[in-house]
Amino acid sequence: MRQTRTRSLTLRSLAASVAAALALGALAGCVPLEEDPIGGSDQQAGSGDAGAAEKLLGELTVADSRPMRGYSRERFKHWRSAGKNCDVRDTVLERDGTGVELDGCNVVGGSWSSVYDNRTIDDPSGVDIDHTVPLANAWRSGADEWEDDRRSEFANDLTRPQLLAVSASSNRSKGDQDPSQWKPTNQDAWCDYAIDWITVKSHWELTVTAAEKSALQDMLETCV
Repeated sequence: MRQTRTRSLTLRSLAASVAAALALGALAGCVPLEEDPIGGSDQQAGSGDAGAAEKLLGELTVADSRPMRGYSRERFKHWRSAGKNCDVRDTVLERDGTGVELDGCNVVGGSWSSVYDNRTIDDPSGVDIDHTVPLANAWRSGADEWEDDRRSEFANDLTRPQLLAVSASSNRSKGDQDPSQWKPTNQDAWCDYAIDWITVKSHWELTVTAAEKSALQDMLETCV
């Protein structure tokens, strides 16, 4: 049975994300990002909603990975400004951390629980902001056909469960791999990770490979 736990990103629904962005703007003098105006499907599974995620997974298009020709992280411009002297990275650090210390909008201290590997990080320099669906994976899944503005919206998406503060070591271990190639070492995170991955791919109308879909189905079975 999956162990009940409190992860660093407790509520990653639309309401919580918008509230977090507004709170940052109000308290730190930053201007929150506008809601994504050019996203894809409006469907998304809520945190822990395995049934909804399984339905969305069944609706995703299965296709081979597309070539990496023309790919560059610069085509997914981030981190976007969220006001004077702060950006999306600081927004996520404040949202996901506890005891966060600010210098203006900039996060300079706090504590972060990395759900991927059950580590606690007490220095923001040791925290990476992970793209649940990596930028290179998105490119291979259909983002190669997008305009750069849409790619930037994807890379800075605070509305879907696409951005998460994790340990730098776990983020770099993951790289651009999909769930058939990499899973969190913390198996208690598999259910939520699969749900989040599916939610992002569904909204942005990205494809999955057959192996990726199979791995996601297996991970959803841990949602007990």
